[in-house]
Formats: sequence, structure tokens, C-alpha cells
Amino acid sequence: MKSVFLDCAIVNPGDISWEKIQELSDFTWYERTAEGSKVTGRIRGAEAVFIDAVAMDRKTMEDCPELKFIGIAATGFNHVDLDAARELGIAVANVPSYAGDAVAQHAIALLLAVTNKVQVYNDAIIDGQWQGSQDYTFVKAPLTLLAGKSIGIMGYGAIGRRVGEIAEALGMTVNVYSRDPEAAVTSDVLSLNCPLTRENTGIVDADFISRMKDGAVLINTARGGLVDEKALADALRSGKLAGAGLDVMAQEPPEEDNPLIGLENCYITPHIAFIPIEARRTVVDTCADNLRSFINGGMLNRLV
Repeated sequence: MKSVFLDCAIVNPGDISWEKIQELSDFTWYERTAEGSKVTGRIRGAEAVFIDAVAMDRKTMEDCPELKFIGIAATGFNHVDLDAARELGIAVANVPSYAGDAVAQHAIALLLAVTNKVQVYNDAIIDGQWQGSQDYTFVKAPLTLLAGKSIGIMGYGAIGRRVGEIAEALGMTVNVYSRDPEAAVTSDVLSLNCPLTRENTGIVDADFISRMKDGAVLINTARGGLVDEKALADALRSGKLAGAGLDVMAQEPPEEDNPLIGLENCYITPHIAFIPIEARRTVVDTCADNLRSFINGGMLNRLV
């Protein structure tokens, strides 16, 4: 069997062995592949293809009749035409819940960035402000105690539950959106941990934010498309929301004039919550397991 990974630069930039996939197939990998004819050219003749973010549409599948298996090296699958795959008899498998601990950890790290302002104080010390202080400490920005506060969690799967467990360990009360939307939306913190769907695209808009608690914090480690970024920027500027911590944006990379970039109460990281090598190794190993299962007639992690 011939297999190809079209865009492994993020999942495996060279720090993880491909041995498990190589044992199963004649395997070729590319760091990046531009979409379009380049995709077709690289996978033509292959029975299995692995992708991270490259789109697999109906035309690509139809142009590659040998293709029998698509392995998504991620949890999300909105970039693969599942209906076309089903009609063409192509199996599709993903890697569910591989980064639950990593993403939950990052969500809490973003929350602590807003409440404890470690970066603000570190920058101030680099600037010499502590060194010139008259006292043993100095207060540049207020800190917020999380114990006794509430956190709403939208999306209570593996990641959302883990966020809730960590929040409870910090003394917070957890309100689950699917159980009590009003309590979740009006919590001191709202953490987005749900997949992006047609129904919830842009759900956190101006009207939604108006129903949030004044001075609340928004954390998004799910998908940028859940949030109306202009409405969020307006809320952060006005003080309606005290802060936001985002690991995802509606467009990635974002445009330079994105209204959220540069706001002092908005902390943004470049979609890195899943980056720990432990999580990425799970992705590579699961991709191999999914392919092995397919070869043996199994249904491991199959979407189609």
C-alpha cells in the first residue's frame, strides 16, 4: 500500500518517528502541500492519504480513483467532504480527543494570563520598574482571585470536562452550557470548548455578549469562527468584558488589522494548545492505528 502525508509540518516537524506508519505502507510525507493540482499530483496512485489542514473535496477524491482511506491527523473534519467520501467508498478516520489535557491546560493558562497578568509584570520588570520601586513590591495592574468565581463551559466533551476539573481545583463553580445556558453565559468566566458547526458559527456576537456578566472573561480554545471578533473587540474596549484569552481566530493566520490584536486585555496565542510533543505523538500513533484498523477491516475512529 502506498500512503502519503500532505502537510505534516505542524503535527510532526521531525521530532516524532514515522515508524508505525512505515511498517504498514510505502510512506511519503511532505511538510506542506498547496491545495489544488499539487494535492492531486502528490496522492495520485496512493491508497491512503493523511492530512492535517489540507482540504479534501469531491473533485480531489474523484480525480484519485485509487484512494481508499483518508486519515485526518486532527479531531476536526470540516475540511473533508464526508458525503463525497461516503458515496465514493472512501473511508475517513480522525483522531478524537488526543489533546484534551493539553488544550485544557492552555485554556487555564490563558485564563491565568488575564487574571494574574504574569506577562504584564514580567515586561514591567524587564523595563526596570521593580528595580526602581520604593517598596519590596509594586502594583501595576490588579489581580483576580479565581476561588469563589464561576466558569461556564460551552462544549462539555473531553476537553470541556477537563477544563471544569481544573477550574474546580482552583475553587471555581462550574456551569455547563448544555445543562443551564443562562448560568453558563452569566458566569464570571466563559470557556468555549465546542466544535464549530453551521448552527453555532458566530454565536458569541454582540447580543450574546450583552447577556454575559459585566466584567466577565472569555476564553476560546475551540474554533475562532464561534466568535464575532468585532463584537468582542468592542466589548473589551468598553469594559463590558474584563478580558479574553484566545488560541484561535476566525482567520488563521489573522489579518494585520484584526481588531483584537494589540488590545491590552486580550491575550492571543497562535493556535498552539495542541503543540506539546506528548499530544502530537498521540496523533501520529493514532493515525497508524487507524490505518492498521482499516487494512484489517476494522472501524477504529471511523467517520465514514
